[in-house]
Amino acid sequence: MTPFDLTLLLLLSNAVQNAMTGPDTSLMGGVVAATTLLILNYFVAEVSGGNRRFRKFVQGQPSLLVHDGEVIESHMAKEHVSMDELQRALREHGIATFHDVALAVLEVDGSISCLKYDDLNPNANNHLAQRRKILQKHQ
Repeated sequence: MTPFDLTLLLLLSNAVQNAMTGPDTSLMGGVVAATTLLILNYFVAEVSGGNRRFRKFVQGQPSLLVHDGEVIESHMAKEHVSMDELQRALREHGIATFHDVALAVLEVDGSISCLKYDDLNPNANNHLAQRRKILQKHQ
């Protein structure tokens, strides 16, 4: 769920609640309010599907937290992610330490996606996989 979806959900609940308990307790008032919000959501989704800049504004963008086994402290601070939260996400993915992570990304829905070096195709011409092999030889 993106922040935009959460906002829509809260607006829908507020609009329908006002129709049920407010001064205008008609069913039609709640239906009109909910339909208007859903139509606006549809148009925002259509525009964001075709316009990358608008989509970035409405939904946000992922943030890189770990790259090539090294934590990016500035991104962690900007996104207000603590080391405890990062380590919890790594444990959920079955990763013992951030040194084993090729990439960790804070997604727009708040989850942290992790890609281990082992998940990379060692036969591919990938600089991360090649670097990991070199690091393993020197350890």
